[in-house]
Amino acid sequence: MPVITSISGIRGTIGGTIENSLTPINIVQFTAAFGDWVRNQKSEKTKIVVGRDARISGPILDGLVCSTLNALGIDVINIGLATTPTTEIAVIEEKADGGLILTASHNPKNWNALKLLNNKGEFLDKKSAEKIFLNAKNINNIQFAEVDDIGEIIFDNEYVFKHIDLIKNLELVDVEAIKASNFTVAVDCINSVGAIAVPELLKQLGVKNIVGINCVPNGNFAHNPEPVPENLVDISNAVLQHKADVGFVVDPDVDRLAIVQEDGKMFGEEYTLVSVADYILSDKRGNTVSNLSSSRALADITRSYGGEYFTAAVGELNVVEKMKAVDAIIGGEGNGGVIYPEIHYGRDALVGIALFLSYLAKQKIKVSDLRKRYPEYVIIKKKQNIEGLDVDKLLEKIQHEFKKYNLTTIDGVKIDFDNGWVHLRKSNTEPIIRIYAEAKTNAEAENLVKMITDKF
Repeated sequence: MPVITSISGIRGTIGGTIENSLTPINIVQFTAAFGDWVRNQKSEKTKIVVGRDARISGPILDGLVCSTLNALGIDVINIGLATTPTTEIAVIEEKADGGLILTASHNPKNWNALKLLNNKGEFLDKKSAEKIFLNAKNINNIQFAEVDDIGEIIFDNEYVFKHIDLIKNLELVDVEAIKASNFTVAVDCINSVGAIAVPELLKQLGVKNIVGINCVPNGNFAHNPEPVPENLVDISNAVLQHKADVGFVVDPDVDRLAIVQEDGKMFGEEYTLVSVADYILSDKRGNTVSNLSSSRALADITRSYGGEYFTAAVGELNVVEKMKAVDAIIGGEGNGGVIYPEIHYGRDALVGIALFLSYLAKQKIKVSDLRKRYPEYVIIKKKQNIEGLDVDKLLEKIQHEFKKYNLTTIDGVKIDFDNGWVHLRKSNTEPIIRIYAEAKTNAEAENLVKMITDKF
């Protein structure tokens, strides 16, 4: 399929022509456009951090990207196989001018992508991304460096360990409590960079009993990498077979975290952020943020501690911007993405693991018992084909039909009812509307969706 460009980067499948896949030609094109944009932000020598997940196509992208940046006169700090949050942290620690993460996140192994970071180790805003995409179209105008000014590559394969050290030093990460609990922990690392980072993190947190599956970073994903229940049968079985206290599942670039209870059941990806926020808020009162399609449970927990809950448009950049605006102490997305500003403004599964284990150790309870503490909600996610329809007019109609309810229109239309909510967002790549709904039961959520779609 054609290459997809958005504020989170440039994404496409490997293999095919330049019109319908991510090829060496457009990899160089977009890298040059990004490098030129970064270079023009300053007058001194430019430095960019490059890290990648373990996808089979990773070494090809790595070589193309680093060589292109060097040809622009840019120095590269190449941190090799590294999680997305590790690369974000490396940009901060190196005081670099930007970063490139070579990962297609939860997409299948035939995908890859260039994720673009600014000098804060955060995703670019829309205006900056659009400048880069325009730059890519005008590739012939980019000036490459003279031979004496070519950049160099500095290799640093220690950043996973530096990242883990920063996590261990967080005030609310209690290594001694985790060690004393003698947890048995099962992990599914999808045969990507989590296979390097997650077991090492657990060892340094004092976990001696680690059951690892799919822990070879070779890019041959053992199952669909989207960390949702239907793809996680093996880890559930491993938890039961080895009588583990908890199971952790990460996606290929380790920015999302799913948790498996000791009974083999899913904790619920939406509740990863809820449980970590519960722990943070139990120590320090403050505000929280999640996107519009995340569970209402975070709002319930936040208010129970006297804090204020805020919503943001879908997307990590939007959540981060809102967190900064309201000085949130914890935030993220309901897909298992935890953003903890004490370490950095980015979704970080490793931080999520450390904070969750610390809370579990201090509470001295089973994961299933912790889950029972939280409000019970069910989210369903659907999509409706609307080919031939005017999507904007349709959303305006829905907004008018339900105007007596609490509406949010910063990202499509979200309607809050007493018994739940429905969020409608149009896709930028397909003729569909995404419809997410949450209620106390699956039947109630389905009824909310039907009430909306009956108006189409």
